[in-house]
Amino acid sequence: MNVPVENIRKRLSEKGLKVTPQRITILKAVCGLNNHPTAENIIEHIHRSNPNIATGTVYKVLDTLVEKKLIRKVKTDRDVMRYDGVLEPHHHLYCSSGSLIEDYVDSDLDELLKAYFASKRPAGFKVEEIVLEIRGTFDTR
Repeated sequence: MNVPVENIRKRLSEKGLKVTPQRITILKAVCGLNNHPTAENIIEHIHRSNPNIATGTVYKVLDTLVEKKLIRKVKTDRDVMRYDGVLEPHHHLYCSSGSLIEDYVDSDLDELLKAYFASKRPAGFKVEEIVLEIRGTFDTR
């Protein structure tokens, strides 16, 4: 997904963040890689065209972007931290034979889950978000 720089600038400023070249580059990378990249994937991608952005800066900016809800952390069953630039409601398909994670959008499933938890709400617990981790294998592509 190629996100225009103006959209990135707007998203940063709407969250009260100073618009810096580093933040623009890192947010653009997370959204552009579109494959739930690890911090190392993001650093490698950024360093191809911006070798002067320090590794520590990338980690700090990622933490800030997560804190401001501009991206999300996605932890795999192998304890690998990945980042997701898609903020619209969706679930994840995890390939158990590799490291592939794909987004899965299904509004019917979302409605079914909301209705289920509305009628069978866990005692003393307020459901804020439902995100499924669906594990399996992809057909060879």
